[in-house]
Amino acid sequence: MKVLVVGGGGREHALCRKLAQSPLLTRLWCAPGNAGIAEVAECLDIKAEDVGALVDFARAEGVDLVVAGPEAPLVAGLADACIAAGIRVFGPTAAAAALEGSKGFMKDVVSQAGIPTAWYKRFTDIAAAKDFVREKGAPIVVKTDGLAAGKGVVVAMTLAEAIAAIDDMMGAKVFGAAGDELVIEEYLEGEEASVFALCDGQAAVFMGAAQDHKRVGDGDTGPNTGGMGAYSPAPVVTPDLEARIMAEVIEPAVRTMAAIGRPYTGVLFAGLMMTADGPKLLEFNVRFGDPECQVLMARLNSDLLPVLVAAAEGRLAGTRLDWSDDTALVVVMAAAGYPGSYRKNTVIRGLESAGQVDGIAVLHAGTARTPEGEVAAVGGRVLGVTAIAPTVREAQARAYRAIGRIDWPEGFCRSDIGWRAVAREG
Repeated sequence: MKVLVVGGGGREHALCRKLAQSPLLTRLWCAPGNAGIAEVAECLDIKAEDVGALVDFARAEGVDLVVAGPEAPLVAGLADACIAAGIRVFGPTAAAAALEGSKGFMKDVVSQAGIPTAWYKRFTDIAAAKDFVREKGAPIVVKTDGLAAGKGVVVAMTLAEAIAAIDDMMGAKVFGAAGDELVIEEYLEGEEASVFALCDGQAAVFMGAAQDHKRVGDGDTGPNTGGMGAYSPAPVVTPDLEARIMAEVIEPAVRTMAAIGRPYTGVLFAGLMMTADGPKLLEFNVRFGDPECQVLMARLNSDLLPVLVAAAEGRLAGTRLDWSDDTALVVVMAAAGYPGSYRKNTVIRGLESAGQVDGIAVLHAGTARTPEGEVAAVGGRVLGVTAIAPTVREAQARAYRAIGRIDWPEGFCRSDIGWRAVAREG
């Protein structure tokens, strides 16, 4: 089969590496890809959001399956355009991708489906939003309705922080049109986890659980980022909780989306808070998480390609996936200054040596080749050093051992990825 993966980050590198292992694969492209992806796929000079060019390429080359990585092309209608052109695609239509494209729409669907979640209210008026947070008090959560690259969420611990977030999002438009509408919701206490399910419009199959580390600094301090590391499995998601999440969150969402004429096909990513009252949904995303995808692919023993095809064709019912019992852990290396301003085009050395550590895969996110053939950092989150080992502690040690071999003075990482799970191991 000929496969086109859309995107150019660590998630897409993980997907390409896994797909490249399939005996069914005959050719693999990635648009636009990056320096690491180029080692396992043919990279194309096509932006992930250029839906027309992607479909034209897929049609011309006889691509058998398009796999959408990031959310933006899905919200822009990539799946719709592929379907209209007769091209098999893994990912939801634009109407279904609104689950991530509009947080307000997502909360309305969740409410209709009876899924346990935080109370919320939608606002298009800045004064009304401020009055609401003054009425409710802090802590409280302020979110842009639209896409903001994983950064349009402020967990405001004080009233002043909440007012400032409203001013930034809706007043100063720091996230552009994404802040035209805000969702303000209840602050939930507990431990967060990410649960993934493959969906074909009717059936849903559990695709693993992981825990991300959103804050930029050790001890979960500092601003939110796109994710500084993750591990899987997530010990907090016990087998009983897994069954409960599928029954109370994933399956009702799939049923409701079908009932409102927006059947959901692709991967459904549920961000959950494990509260004293049980799991509650924080948000849905319409793609694999980044960096969660990296650890899921490390643990997946099954051939990924036929599973994605089954989802695209509505044949998921009865699918069983084979998972490693080991723990996978990824540490993200980012450019100094991230998630604020950072330098680009700094050279990274030692990647080959890092990759020689047992159980390690060095996955690329924001990288490109220099004219001299060296690897340079061109993004904020740049590398995902991914380890797999029998225990969390061992996976963590392997990941940081590999990072110690990477020569990149302009980069940094958290030093405590996996701390909750390590503490559980004792």
